[in-house]
Amino acid sequence: MAPIDPHSFTDSTHPLTTHISLSFYFDFSTSTISSSALLTLTSPYTGDLVLDTRSLTIISVLDPLTNTHLPFSLSPHADPIKGQPLTVSVTNCSKILIGYVTSCSSSALQWLTPPQTFNKKFPFVYTQCQSIHARSIFPCQDTPASRVRYTAKLNIPGQLSGVMSAKHVERRGPVKGEEMLACDEALWCAEGRVVEEFVMEQPIPPYLFAFAVGEIGCREVGPRTKVYAEAVGSVLDGAAKEFAGTEDMIRVGERLFGEYDWERFDLLVLPPSFPYGGMENPRMVFLTPTVIKGDASGAQVVAHELAHSWTGNLITNKTNDHFWLNEGFTTYAERRIVEAVQGEDIAALNIGIGWKGLVDEMERFKDNMELTKLWTNQEGVDPDDAYSQVPYEKGFQFLWRIERQIGRAAFDEFLKKYIAAFKFQSIDTPTFLDFLKANVPGIENDIDLKTWTEGTGIPPDAMEPVSNIYTKIVSLAHEFKQGRMPNEEEVANWHGQEWELYLENLPKSVEASQVTALDCRYRLSESKDYEVKVAFLQLAIGSRCSEYYNVVEKTLKEVGRMKYLRPLYTALVQGNAGKEEEKIFAQRVFAEARETYHPIAQGVVESILSKHL
Repeated sequence: MAPIDPHSFTDSTHPLTTHISLSFYFDFSTSTISSSALLTLTSPYTGDLVLDTRSLTIISVLDPLTNTHLPFSLSPHADPIKGQPLTVSVTNCSKILIGYVTSCSSSALQWLTPPQTFNKKFPFVYTQCQSIHARSIFPCQDTPASRVRYTAKLNIPGQLSGVMSAKHVERRGPVKGEEMLACDEALWCAEGRVVEEFVMEQPIPPYLFAFAVGEIGCREVGPRTKVYAEAVGSVLDGAAKEFAGTEDMIRVGERLFGEYDWERFDLLVLPPSFPYGGMENPRMVFLTPTVIKGDASGAQVVAHELAHSWTGNLITNKTNDHFWLNEGFTTYAERRIVEAVQGEDIAALNIGIGWKGLVDEMERFKDNMELTKLWTNQEGVDPDDAYSQVPYEKGFQFLWRIERQIGRAAFDEFLKKYIAAFKFQSIDTPTFLDFLKANVPGIENDIDLKTWTEGTGIPPDAMEPVSNIYTKIVSLAHEFKQGRMPNEEEVANWHGQEWELYLENLPKSVEASQVTALDCRYRLSESKDYEVKVAFLQLAIGSRCSEYYNVVEKTLKEVGRMKYLRPLYTALVQGNAGKEEEKIFAQRVFAEARETYHPIAQGVVESILSKHL
């Protein structure tokens, strides 16, 4: 066997899947989906075909052309990272039909009971497939090296709606026979059920497969954009206002990177348990409600997910070892969009916050410097555990370094050429470097490409941003060490990002009296901007200000975004000296909040606690 990806059982000698036709019967009473998946291969194949699965119960496997059962085996041993390989024995087969049921503990799915939703009337379910969780929804070659088109029929209760990162075909009554192997006909066609049908006509990696089902409403915010969310007026109105400038950003993106190839750019604001800031699912980006800040600054997360429409979705990293090709390019592209729409100072603040994040990651990975490389070796490493700011910020720094070397106009030309050359392909770091050297002759003499892509740490020619506002905020943060906090005049025009940059640059622990004095003056612990609130709470924990632990607890229980969970739980349990009270507190809060987190976030917090307790 010759695996093509350290996180997949896919064999390089096997044909890849080109199309998947899915039928899903949603059972909210058991938090499971009775399903069928019809896989079409690139060519007829004879032998054992291996697919990725996790926590799936396989009912039957057929050759749909002859309607004969195919021998299959599901490994009895689950790899803790990759799941269970499903091996199907085929003879001259180009299509395989699989009937199966998902598990109530599927790592991609979060099932919310009515009390966990805004309106508290109906249940809700949504997906998060990145990095390797699509395999817990359907058997597949769950590697970004494989790109598939798909159709999907979602059979759901009639009072709910379904949305997908795909083109909506129609909402209609169930039709006999279309259930395939998902369930019996009577169940599929039962009274009160509807089918939402979707098609994805462009080839995407499996991690970009996404759906949500619940009581969902929408608002129009532009010619290519609707905002979807739970059907609550205040949430929809807040999101529509926050993201009103989306069309302007799409046009800037097109000017910089070429035509927008996905037709629609809709946004779905998910419940607070969504584990990421945003997920770049094509045609419909998934977002955390924490990006609705009331001042349009949340649009920067949208700018990042929009940028993925070119870098990540059009051109994709072949495996997670090359994740920087998705995230470094997208962080660069996001900052170019932000600079064009919101100005150079805001872009510089972005770069400054990112720089501090990169420096902090060097400390986090000091015992595993492999994960400070751009081109990593993640054999035996769970990509959810490896997730960090390194591919984003070191990747950005690498591309910014190339831009400085050859000039912005030449780099813009290179970017457009790169995107056009590899559109709808999955590539690796050597492929990018070969393309760079072919199109920018002599670049390897000016920049040490090997140090940047294969070296650990931060290269010497990386750079902090140069901007008056950035320099002023960092110097104010340094003055805090001497006991001086900024006065009202100095912070009069500060928004969330300025405060975030200031707090991130304060020492990790200061006198408790300084923390309370800062909060007394500026009410940072009450901020509606979670970036600011969480940065302040980290400072409070580091300074052992236990009077803020009730705010820490409330925060950990009301949001499931890992950007906030990871640093707060880590701050509570890291280190040994006199931290028993904090460790007991962290364990109690997690025990009480666990069920409200997405399975991916549950796993990340569990690994933090197991490392330090």
